[in-house]
Amino acid sequence: MGSMQKRTLFPALLAVLVLAGCAATPPVETTAPASAESIEAEHSQKFARWVAEFSTSARAAGIDEATLHIAFDNVRFVPSAIVSDRAQPELTRPVWDYLDSAVSPRRIAWGEAKLQQLRSAANVDVEAIAARYGVPAEVLVAIWGIESNYGSNIGDIPTIDALATLGFEGRREEWARGQLLAALKILQNRDIDRAQMIGSWAGAMGQTQFLPSAFLAYAVDADGDGRRDIWGSVPDVMASTANFLARSGWQTGQPWGLEVRLPTSFDYARADADVRQPSAQWADEGVQTLIGAPLPALLESSILLPAGARGPAFLVGPNFRTILRYNNATSYALAVNLLAQRLAGGTVVQVPWPRDLQLLSRSQLLALQTALNARGFDSGTPDGMLGPATQRGVRQYQRSLGLAADGYPTLDLLQRLQ
Repeated sequence: MGSMQKRTLFPALLAVLVLAGCAATPPVETTAPASAESIEAEHSQKFARWVAEFSTSARAAGIDEATLHIAFDNVRFVPSAIVSDRAQPELTRPVWDYLDSAVSPRRIAWGEAKLQQLRSAANVDVEAIAARYGVPAEVLVAIWGIESNYGSNIGDIPTIDALATLGFEGRREEWARGQLLAALKILQNRDIDRAQMIGSWAGAMGQTQFLPSAFLAYAVDADGDGRRDIWGSVPDVMASTANFLARSGWQTGQPWGLEVRLPTSFDYARADADVRQPSAQWADEGVQTLIGAPLPALLESSILLPAGARGPAFLVGPNFRTILRYNNATSYALAVNLLAQRLAGGTVVQVPWPRDLQLLSRSQLLALQTALNARGFDSGTPDGMLGPATQRGVRQYQRSLGLAADGYPTLDLLQRLQ
């Protein structure tokens, strides 16, 4: 799914970070990205040869001639897909900015209306689908809302064209070839016409943005018309999404997690995806709900600090990690669960986000990694990306300063290092 290409819990913290940089920070030399026009001119003839070569391998994999003609007779090179794939934005969004839009009052109200419509619609028994797969209707509708604004924005790029372009470009050729072959199998199965198989530049399709391989594995014909249609059939959309989650480890009846209060003595280095233990053990260590109720029974739960020690804290369990199987970004999983929580009548996040926090751009994070390594705090190979190695290096440096070792890189830490 647009979505389903990215995966691990707290390393995905980068997806929730960063604001503008500081002018004093050493810049990183970059090459201006090529324009779509220059890419198209350079590759048009070579692209046709690549498609012909791929067709040969697709035949060997069982794709018939009729499907190959449908797919490739008018295949189009999409330079904008390459531009988007190569893009490495200097600035990404803080988690609170992402949640402001992903779980906005408008999206909540729209989701409530959609949920009510589905519960009363003659052709969509969303509660029966939820019961069959053990996934709450609110979770299904939340994913629907975040992936495509409840079906109103599914993308407009032909999936075959996008994946052929990415396969030809080569940066992720093996992945793109696999997805393109899966897309051909969908066409051959007659689940959807080529013209209607549209989605994002990365090949994610339909109202809940399945990649072709996920479609083959999890899509469901819930309306009984003989086709699995995640573009136009809301029953198929709901059941396919529920099937994906159920087969990815969703635990029926368990909450995703909740906002918690940490004890003053809490070791922030333990707020790590790899630190999993029963919620009862967290309770013994002083972790509490905000209202003083007992923590829910979660066997393998972790503490999540998406904005570091200054922001809200969450206790998250297996169902949170299941949402990460759909899209491996912490901000995304948090948004889905918080939106579902609101659709079920739950509360908003109570502890304020640290909106004044000066976070790092990618070039600043690269400078931080380089400085940490130079000081002996191993943060791995500097790449401007926040992963486990960088978090470990940041924690070591924070401990050396007597700070909360939350592994959260900030402008203040970079300035101290420099």
